[in-house]
Amino acid sequence: MSIDIKISQSVAILIDGNNIERSLHSETGDTGTMINFDTLIPRLIGNRSLNRLTYFREGAHISSKLAERLHDNFHGSVIPCHKTADIPLTIKATQLASKVDTIIIMSGDSDYIDLVKYLKNEGVRVEIAAVPKNTAEALIDVADYFHQILPTDWFSLTKSKPRSHAASSPSKDNSSDKSTPAKSGDNQQKSTRNRKSSARKPARRKKK
Repeated sequence: MSIDIKISQSVAILIDGNNIERSLHSETGDTGTMINFDTLIPRLIGNRSLNRLTYFREGAHISSKLAERLHDNFHGSVIPCHKTADIPLTIKATQLASKVDTIIIMSGDSDYIDLVKYLKNEGVRVEIAAVPKNTAEALIDVADYFHQILPTDWFSLTKSKPRSHAASSPSKDNSSDKSTPAKSGDNQQKSTRNRKSSARKPARRKKK
């Protein structure tokens, strides 16, 4: 029996960019690893509607391509932070508490435990999305739901190193090995000819 229920919940996704990036780099050992938002966001939303998506990140160097992609695909925005992202993210979450049904916090930081408790007291459903190994157990316990960010949700920008010329061209080494006995054979033939020519020369007589 299929259940046909119309879901009208609105969702806001607030991302602690620094925390998520550190988690990915720690998990993979690759600083070029990034979240694939094109596949992750639809999985987090499910059959609900997206109200807001905001990416908070500390630092002056923020990828313009990331900002454009989030805007084009999700009408999202990237907010640079002077210090850590938890303070501006907390402020934005409290501002949205009366405007959405669910807030998904993308971070595994235990600093958000008090925020989660506050939002739940305000009647907001709070979900956490993060890398399991880098997520505080207490944060998972206090949230209404925990979305695991898995290897299928990220990709790497790091290019593999090209193979060395010597490794990719073994035939050249073989050809040099083959030429070595040929040279020794030539030297042997020359030595044989020299011995034959010296044998044909008559011995010179001594003068009296």
